[in-house]
Amino acid sequence: LRIDYYRDDTVALEAFKAHEFDWRTENTAKVWAKSYNGLAIETGLINKIEIAHDEPTGLSAFVFNTRRTLFSDRRVREALALVFDYEWTNKNLFFGAYTRTRSYFSNSELASRGLPSEAELALLEPYRGRIAEEVFSTEFIPPETDGSGKNRSSLRTASKLLRAAGWTVTDGKLVHSETGALFEFEFLMQSGGAFERIIQPFARNLERLGIVVNIRLVDTAQYQNRIDNFDFDMLWGGFGQSLSPGNEQRDFWGSAAADVPGSRNLIGIRDPVVDELIEAVIAAPDREALIAASRALDRVLLWGHYVVPLWHLRSYRIAYWDMFGRPEITARYDHGFPSTWWVDPARVQALERGETKLDK
Repeated sequence: LRIDYYRDDTVALEAFKAHEFDWRTENTAKVWAKSYNGLAIETGLINKIEIAHDEPTGLSAFVFNTRRTLFSDRRVREALALVFDYEWTNKNLFFGAYTRTRSYFSNSELASRGLPSEAELALLEPYRGRIAEEVFSTEFIPPETDGSGKNRSSLRTASKLLRAAGWTVTDGKLVHSETGALFEFEFLMQSGGAFERIIQPFARNLERLGIVVNIRLVDTAQYQNRIDNFDFDMLWGGFGQSLSPGNEQRDFWGSAAADVPGSRNLIGIRDPVVDELIEAVIAAPDREALIAASRALDRVLLWGHYVVPLWHLRSYRIAYWDMFGRPEITARYDHGFPSTWWVDPARVQALERGETKLDK
C-alpha cells in the first residue's frame, strides 16, 4: 500500500483520472457531480460509487457568538435561522446530495426524534419553566421551503420575531427601537475557502430584512487566533460526535468552557440546565441511559437556537480504478478500504490490456 500526498486537490483529481493512483474519496458535492468525467469513467475503467453508512456526522452549522449582545436573544437567533434557505442551497449548489441536519448528534441513535420518551421526560421535567416549552411538545424540524429561492413565508415569520425582540425597519435598515443601533454583524471566514458561495445567498436574504452582513476573509493564522479568543460574530463551525459522547461535551457546550480561550464552546453557552444534562450524559450507567440523556441534551440545545443547522452526508463517495473486489456487505461505520477490499488479479490484467466494460 502506497499513499501519495497532493498539495492541490484539483491536481490530485486529475492525477487520479490519469491513473497516477487507484482509489479516492470525494468530499465536495460540486466536484462529485461535475468533475468526474472522461473516457475512463464513461467506459467503466473507473467506478464511481456511494456507500451508505451509519457513522455519526455530528453538527455542521452557522454558529452564533452569544457573547455578543446582538445574539443574546433567542428570538433573534431563531429569526436568522429561518432566513437560511437550505432547500434552495441543496438544489442549486449541491445537486441534492445532502441531508438537512436536525440534531447535534446527527445520523446516530443519539439524535432526538419525535416527542420525548419517558426516560427523556424523567430528565427534562425538573427543568420545566427553565427551558423552552417546545422541548416537551414539539419535534425540532428546521424550517423548510419549496427550493425556489422565494422563501417569503419564512421571512415574514422572521420579521415578526425580530419585531417582538425590539427590532424595526427604518429607511430600509433594521434598527433597535430603543437604542437605535443598526443590526449589523460580521461573518468570519478563512480566505481561500469554498464557502463564500454558500454564505452569500444567506447574506442576501438577511439584507431583505434590513440586516447588514459583512463577510470578513482572513488568513488561517488570524482566523485561528480570532476563534481562540472568541473574536467573531458568526462563523461556520463543526462539532464531531462519536457513538459514546462523554467529557468532550463539557468543552462543546459547558459553562466552564465558555470563557476559556481556545475551548470548543464557540457559541458561549452558559446554561446550568445544559451543564446538568452534560453530566447526565457523562454519568450514564448503561447504553439506554446514555441514549436518553444525549437526546434530552440534544432537545435543549436545538430549541435554544444557538446555531443554524446545515447538512450532512450519509454515504461515502468513492471513486476507484476497476481493479478491486469488495464484500457485498459493508460495515455500518466504515467503507472498509483497504482492510476488507482486495486486488483482483483478473481485473488488473484487464486494465493493463486496456479492456473496458464495453469490450466485455
